[in-house]
Amino acid sequence: MSPNVQKFGLLGVKVLLTLAFVAAGLAKLFGAEMMVQTFDAVGLGQWFRYVTGLIEIGGAALLWLRGRQVFGAGLLLCTMIGAVLAHLFIIGPSAIPALVLGVLAGIVVFAHRDQLTNR
Repeated sequence: MSPNVQKFGLLGVKVLLTLAFVAAGLAKLFGAEMMVQTFDAVGLGQWFRYVTGLIEIGGAALLWLRGRQVFGAGLLLCTMIGAVLAHLFIIGPSAIPALVLGVLAGIVVFAHRDQLTNR
């Protein structure tokens, strides 16, 4: 695969993740009814909705900071692992969107894995 395909493919994945997580994070922070109901079903309280929204927006922002992309993608990946588990065991019905976003975040983690050792 050519370096340009890799570069622009990774850029596209980061743009998609940013759009998805900023939108989801803002919906959580602004109290969209669906988000309030979802976090009621999870049972940890609405404070967890705010924390999750901040993590999603912060993780998306870190995707664009040189040397911090792996941490942003790692936060988003961990959030999506939690979302998949919540969908499978608590809220249903489909964990597929969270799984897809988790895989995309995993791709970014893999692409920037060198940031974990270059300290």
